Amino acid sequence: MSYDFENVIDRSKLGSSKWLEMLRDDPDIPEGIVPLSVADMELKNAPEIMEGLREYLDHDKTTLGYTTFTDSYNDAVAGWMKSRHGWDVDMQWNITTPGVVNAFFNAVRAFTEPGDGVIIFTPVYYPFMMAAESNGRAIVDVPLKAVSMRYEIDWEGFEEAAAAPKNKLLLFCSPHNPVGRVWLPEELKRLSSICIENDVLMLSDEIHNDLIMPGYKHTVYALLSEDAKQNCIICTSPSKTFSLAGLQTSNIFIPNEKLRGTMRKEMMRSAVFSLNAIGYKACELAYTKCEGWLNQVIELIDRNAKYVESFMAANIPQIKVFPLEGTYLQWWDCRELFGDHLEMERFMRRKAYLYFDEGYFFGETGKGFERINLACPESTLRDALDRLHHALQGR
Repeated sequence: MSYDFENVIDRSKLGSSKWLEMLRDDPDIPEGIVPLSVADMELKNAPEIMEGLREYLDHDKTTLGYTTFTDSYNDAVAGWMKSRHGWDVDMQWNITTPGVVNAFFNAVRAFTEPGDGVIIFTPVYYPFMMAAESNGRAIVDVPLKAVSMRYEIDWEGFEEAAAAPKNKLLLFCSPHNPVGRVWLPEELKRLSSICIENDVLMLSDEIHNDLIMPGYKHTVYALLSEDAKQNCIICTSPSKTFSLAGLQTSNIFIPNEKLRGTMRKEMMRSAVFSLNAIGYKACELAYTKCEGWLNQVIELIDRNAKYVESFMAANIPQIKVFPLEGTYLQWWDCRELFGDHLEMERFMRRKAYLYFDEGYFFGETGKGFERINLACPESTLRDALDRLHHALQGR
């Protein structure tokens, strides 16, 4: 089956947060501008999900009262983890949460005390920093190192941070958002050894684990070893893979029974008991009916990523584009063109009508960078790049 990835959806009147943010910033923005910022797709949802939800809602026995997971939901999630990632999960390990960000915040409170350190590798998904700061924990930043257009972990810096007794938790992005790395098994094993040796708990945010570009392979952290499995929290969700973020449905796997009990106890304090009925059903439909749709989306993202690389090389070589290994979020180094990151943001928005996620959102090391969402029609991406090229020519 061939899917429609070319029709542009105007989400300006549908409550889309990023579209409304763009319109608040510039109420007079020309028609047809699509924001390529926040990580949800500018593509139609898989028709199998939409048709399945219609059937679910039209069923004469369907009600929308309090709902929890069913056997068919558990089978769908476990089946997906097995078929897509080679991971035999025990669904008793699973704690469902209304989004992985909710899990970050609860995990920070559950496994650290005020004043403890939470280790992160910037530039990184900014809710990691929010989860630490808003709960009175210290951010311990070990910035990634860019080596020949590929980011690597600062091993010496991480070993030093992990050895400090007050640093209890590592918030880790795998694949990495925003730099697009898919971590190698040997990198993950080294991380695991350091964490276990220093009694640092690993929270591995694997929300982009299905969005892996051709030639790369995602490794589930819990599959590294039994010790790694007993010292981790694995955050997964269909929300990025199938553009279902608005349904707030995530599956958080904690194989260690003691850690799982601690997490459940913390979640009770904020009354996280169950999710919404539509979220459960959409996740089940996605994992049982939509693998073909996902495979075609990955082909689109890969084409878009390669198009950007060739366009920049031919037209704007001052912008250095990091190769995309995983996620649908591409990382651009624009420092050669702009001396000041705020000047760059103004230029992008006012002159080129481009709404990206600014690099400084992801920490100090992101200043002068842009994160662009490639989960969009090819025509949308080409139009955005043409606007940038023309704006720079007139600069």
